[in-house]
Parts: sequence; structure tokens; C-alpha cells
Amino acid sequence: MRKIIHVDMDCFFAAVEMRAHPEWRDIPLAIGGSASRRGVISTCNYPARAYGVRSAMASHQAQKLCPGLLLIPGNMAEYKRVSQQIREIFHRYTPLVEPLSLDEAYLDVTDSPWFGGSATRIAEDIRRAIFEELQLTASAGVAPNKFLAKIASEENKPDGLFVLPPGAVADFVRELPLIKIPGVGSKTAARLAALGLERCGQVAEIGEAELIRRFGKFGYLLWQRSRGIDPRALQTERVRKSLGVETTLAEDIQVPEQGLEVLSRLWPELLRRLDGRPVKGLCIKLKFDDFTQTTLSRRCPAPSPELARQLCVEAWSRAGGRGVRLVGVSVELQEEQAARAEQLSFDW
Repeated sequence: MRKIIHVDMDCFFAAVEMRAHPEWRDIPLAIGGSASRRGVISTCNYPARAYGVRSAMASHQAQKLCPGLLLIPGNMAEYKRVSQQIREIFHRYTPLVEPLSLDEAYLDVTDSPWFGGSATRIAEDIRRAIFEELQLTASAGVAPNKFLAKIASEENKPDGLFVLPPGAVADFVRELPLIKIPGVGSKTAARLAALGLERCGQVAEIGEAELIRRFGKFGYLLWQRSRGIDPRALQTERVRKSLGVETTLAEDIQVPEQGLEVLSRLWPELLRRLDGRPVKGLCIKLKFDDFTQTTLSRRCPAPSPELARQLCVEAWSRAGGRGVRLVGVSVELQEEQAARAEQLSFDW
């Protein structure tokens, strides 16, 4: 039985900004791109969330919901610096740390000598250290595996702790909504609901074979998670498997030829960053004017501009008359090279 802690910083980017500007603490604040440039919200503080503002929301929509919203571009260099300080705190308690992003991570404290091996007290002390040393708050979940620890960390947000001991897992999972399982999006949730399945307890009763018949490989994952099972170990070394470039357009484009012209601008940057590394696949992403998106990929031994153009036109056929607001192209890296790859971002 493992002891896993999931630590999730509370509105991290916004919290760092409020620390630097205490006068912003009680007003609606969001970090994101300008509404005039088709920006989206990266994160926001809790006063903004009270108006319905959420991460990944279009900035113009956020400002409609909250006319007094203070929207700032943010300071990624500062967020990365503070994130490193947080990770240094994590490593005081265990070397087994798996960062998920700048503001959250898993910690395996199964063999940690701190506090007599009590994962609960370790989580409490991590939160204390983050608050006292960095003046930031974090929420944490303690559970026997990664899936449950992440769910637990959401139970008492913000600035809270939720402990799910092994003996309480069965009752907790039984009533857990399926939408909380990673991979269960709105479409999958609708398919499950059509079968009368909304909670994990209902799924667990169906049986593994039937779930696999209906949902393929995902059915097996669904069966495991609905029973609170997650055998994954922490990945303490991240291996990058893909890299890509994309751009959000100032105005929607309407025809494939416009998409190909945007792709031609992205392509040299992709090749420059790829720097000759071998690939095994190419992918095109389009986001439509209703914020839905589609991707289309093919296996290939080298990044081919001809294939990229072909995929772009094929993906465009899914637009159904909708405008396109974002074009992206990415490659899947060969495994032996993935660890050397750099993360890409490219703004036009």
C-alpha cells in the first residue's frame, strides 16, 4: 500500500501576482491574453471565479461575465522561479516527486521517515512550509494512489487537506461521479449516462468484460478507476514525447487556403526547434470559432510539408462551415530522442 500526496497550488499565477500586489487580493483578477487579440484566461483568483470566470475561457467572455475584471498578461519567468522554490520544499520530504505542471505535483512518501511515516502530517507540514516561506496556499490530497490523491486534493479547495485512508476508499469511490475520472469528457459522460451510468459504483457493477466490449481499452481503465484502482508509479523523470507550434489568429479564417498560408509560417519554426531530431508522426490541430477543436495525425519517418498540407486540408473538411481561430502543427518524437526535446511555444 503506497502513500501518495497530490499538492495543488491555489490559483497559482494569480496568487503570485496578489502576493506582489496586495491591493489586488479582494478584486477579480485574471491572468490571460488580451480580449482584443483573441486571448484566453490562464487562471483567475476566487473573487473572479464567483462571477463564473474560469481557466481556458475566452478573455472577452470573462470580461462580459465580470465587467470589473483586472486582466493582466502575467510573468511566466516569475511563476517558474516560484515553482522551483515549491519543488525544493517537496524534495525535503521525498525524492519521489512527479511534477504535473508549475503548480501541482505528486509525492510518494511511502518510505519517508518524516513524522513517523504519517502521510497526513507530511502533507500538513508541506502546506505549512509553503505558506510560511512563500506566502502562498496549497491544497493537498492524501490517498493510496495517484488517481485518488488528485481527486482528494479537490475536495477541500482552497487551502485545504483531504485524507482518504485505504479503509474509506470503497465507500468514497462508490459515490464518485464518473465525470471526475480523467478521460471521461462530456461526450463519454453522455454515452455512459445513456446506459444509466453516472457514478463509479454503477460502473463497477457492470463488469470488466462488458466495459471493454463497449469502450475498448478505455473500458478497462474505466473499470479500474471505478474501483479505486490505479497501479501507476510516479514518473520522476519527464520524457517529452512530442513538440509543436501553434498560433491563435486575430480574426477567424474561412477557407483552407488561408490555413495553408498560416501553416507555411509555422513550419520553419517547427523545423528550427526540431533541429533534426527523428520523428515518428505528424499532427495538425484546428480550433473552430465555437472553441471545439479537431486533430488529425499520420505516422511518418520525417516531418514532411506535403503531408502537413494534406492533413490540414483533411482536417478542414470537418469545419462544416465554421471559421478557424487556431492552427497548430506538432510532431511525435522517437522515444530515444524525446528526453532531449524542448517544449515549444510560438506566438504570432
